[in-house]
Amino acid sequence: MIFSGAPLPAAPPAAARPANPLDADYRLLLDLCPVLRVRLLAAEEPAPDRTQGWYSATELAGDPEALARALAGEAARIAPVAAEHGTAPRPHVAASRLLHHYLWSLCVLIAGPWRLARRVPSIDGADIWLHAPTGDLALRPRAYVTLPGEDELRAELRAAVVAHAEPLLAAFAAPARRGTRALWGMVTDDLASAIWYLGKRLDACAPGPGTVQEDAAVAAAGAVLPGGTDPLPGAAGFRLLRGADGRGHHTRTRLGCCLYYAVEPARACVTCPRTGDEERLRRL
Repeated sequence: MIFSGAPLPAAPPAAARPANPLDADYRLLLDLCPVLRVRLLAAEEPAPDRTQGWYSATELAGDPEALARALAGEAARIAPVAAEHGTAPRPHVAASRLLHHYLWSLCVLIAGPWRLARRVPSIDGADIWLHAPTGDLALRPRAYVTLPGEDELRAELRAAVVAHAEPLLAAFAAPARRGTRALWGMVTDDLASAIWYLGKRLDACAPGPGTVQEDAAVAAAGAVLPGGTDPLPGAAGFRLLRGADGRGHHTRTRLGCCLYYAVEPARACVTCPRTGDEERLRRL
């Protein structure tokens, strides 16, 4: 109870507010993952400007104009690469490529703090933005969950990815010309890929050769995606390929195609259903 005349306690100044642990997690993650093009925003920093081509995930999911501009940006980015290889991808290819780019980036942004610090971020659609002309992202870190049990934390990781992806899949379904199962298969693929990528990057930044972190990441991805975790339709499904030298290489086959082959026909992804094991070993 506050009695008459008693002064209200003053709000702490911004500088005195406790730091969000995710800020440090994301600084480490961005140093670790150079391909992740993400600008981090402070809690009080204004949102990126829509007039400059920035659209939140909420806008992409609910505003047809925002989605159309984002798709046009992706089509413009892949057109020169496709032209070099004599292709002219149709609109659904650009939609699939953009969705894959966004989902993979999202999965790294959620799985990164989970893998590095046992924190699962909850990324609201209003706190992450896509820059239509470049495909870059901006993120304002806010809430996260940490739990003592590994199974519970893995379930939280899946739930965070699913909750964020669901409205976007509904918006992309028509332009990408994909059904529900195929769309959730892409989410599954990108979550498995994100965890795997983090392991490989940790190995790359460690002194000396070795695949200790990649091996651990493959096991972690298998535990997160064992199969039977609806709406994610499949398992991580990693397997080991042995080269002529006896060395083992982790691989998996995507549940669905990201359509990169439609841009560069001679170079399907190494985990593409179109890529056989002999070709995988040659590249690895």
